[in-house]
Amino acid sequence: MVQGEETADRITARGKSVRQYLLSHLREYGLLFALIAIMVFFQAVTDGTLLRAINITNLLLQNSYIVIMALGMLVVIVSGNIDLSVGSVMGFIGALAAVMIVNLEQPVFVTVPICLVAGALIGAAQGYWIAYWKIPSFIVTLAGMLVFRGLSLWLLEGQSVGPFPQSFQVIANGFVPDILPAGIGETLAGFIGVRRINVLALAVGIAAAGGLVWIGLRQRARNRAYGIVDEPRSFFIARNAIVAAAIIFITYKLSTFRGLPNVLLTMGVLAVIYAFLTSNTVIGRRIYALGGNQKAAKLSGIKTERLTFLAFVNMGLLAAAAGLVFAARLNTATPKAGFALELDVIAAVFIGGASMSGGVGTIVGAVVGAFLMGVLNNGMSIMGIGIDYQQMIKGLVLLAAVVFDVYNKQKQG
Repeated sequence: MVQGEETADRITARGKSVRQYLLSHLREYGLLFALIAIMVFFQAVTDGTLLRAINITNLLLQNSYIVIMALGMLVVIVSGNIDLSVGSVMGFIGALAAVMIVNLEQPVFVTVPICLVAGALIGAAQGYWIAYWKIPSFIVTLAGMLVFRGLSLWLLEGQSVGPFPQSFQVIANGFVPDILPAGIGETLAGFIGVRRINVLALAVGIAAAGGLVWIGLRQRARNRAYGIVDEPRSFFIARNAIVAAAIIFITYKLSTFRGLPNVLLTMGVLAVIYAFLTSNTVIGRRIYALGGNQKAAKLSGIKTERLTFLAFVNMGLLAAAAGLVFAARLNTATPKAGFALELDVIAAVFIGGASMSGGVGTIVGAVVGAFLMGVLNNGMSIMGIGIDYQQMIKGLVLLAAVVFDVYNKQKQG
């Protein structure tokens, strides 16, 4: 009888721990479940169009520049600031690239580094006033938004400039060729029952899924060794199974179309780098400390001004990279390029779990938030919903995410 009571108590305690863990990590799991639910909904109402290979490819290409800028915006917001100029900077860099390549006939390998350096310098100029003169980032970047919008109009003389040479277009519209023998792809395609398959794309997807599972297992073992409370086993298995299955499914779909887009590799590499920097390095921990309590961070010896300055330099660099991708994607530079895109970037970061007060947010959350917004845009466009209703729905989603975050914090507090 006593043994039975102990077993019942153990089960009850385990149930409480699982419930407590879910409540304390509701934002992360809720975001993942929300993305899955939205994708299932649009897949059903669009008769399977959402997850067709060509639409998945378009979804990745259309949201690539949002994801790239969201990585930098996450760092800026975690540090306790905000950048309203990223859309205008992105458009200005695209205009600069167009003038250099099309009008001045400069080679791509010269133009791209110059544009990236220009973006970093723009971030440095804004970061200088914010970090060392203590001018609020909202004001400085609002001024930057207006300045670089005007500079884009001046640089392009109010006209669209293009098209770009193929060597520049491949930045956004190119695909990684299948370097494996064609016979392997044909054999595998016949076995699966499809017309063709890019074996390299499928292999990369399987390797990426396996790598994420291995990293998760290694981190879990490390946490146990140091006595750190980790997520319940059921959550760990379910989360990794869902993510691994999603990666393999997407890369399989891509492999049946044109393979891996170049921008997907760019996004993947950048996301891994920034996830590592923010989670496993001293500078990453200091940025979170800066956003959590700037005065305490400064008293502890952290050079808060330099960190803030570097956060905006990084944001300018990524905005420049996004500008190159955007221009290559459209194959032209227009005076209105990047208009209001800063709102989508900021929304993606907040939906991904970042806090307006700073100190909270993850790279994975920002990427998922960006794709959640992208799936919403794509799904509503397929359904024929007008841009007016799309904007209202996106605004309500952003408001719901922030309200949920505030409610969750108040409940925990």
